[in-house]
Amino acid sequence: MTVHLAHYLGLLHRAQLTLADAFRQVAAAHGDEPDIDLLCRQQAERCDDHAARLEPFARRYAEDAPEEPERLHSELFRGTRTGGIGLLRDLQDLYLMAAECDVCWTVVGQAARGVRDRDLIEVVTSCDAETAIQLAWLRTRMKAAAPQALVVAD
Repeated sequence: MTVHLAHYLGLLHRAQLTLADAFRQVAAAHGDEPDIDLLCRQQAERCDDHAARLEPFARRYAEDAPEEPERLHSELFRGTRTGGIGLLRDLQDLYLMAAECDVCWTVVGQAARGVRDRDLIEVVTSCDAETAIQLAWLRTRMKAAAPQALVVAD
């Protein structure tokens, strides 16, 4: 029975779309940082692609699934902040959202192996690797932003 797999695919799909939107908001709010604008927009496109790649599987496994349970989706991002400390906090929020996606990719990947869905396994493997790159970039960018944000006043 793949009822719960459908729920997790829905969770992951929504998490990717929410992360894409958050990346775009951070790009717009911190456009004075050239790398933030460009790289956040690129990461948003990557998240959109991940969501699009999940859609066929969400449809396939949702055929007999009941409605999603309450509180399935988390809400980690509530908008951008300003200044150096704001950038650092926004990057941290993005990191937590990407980490949620990372965990979901792991769970969905295990389920895909359980149902022997080779196509889903292929999507999970590819997207999970790209999510790991997002996490690494966000961690590196937070390290770069921290000294300015925490030691030097705005």
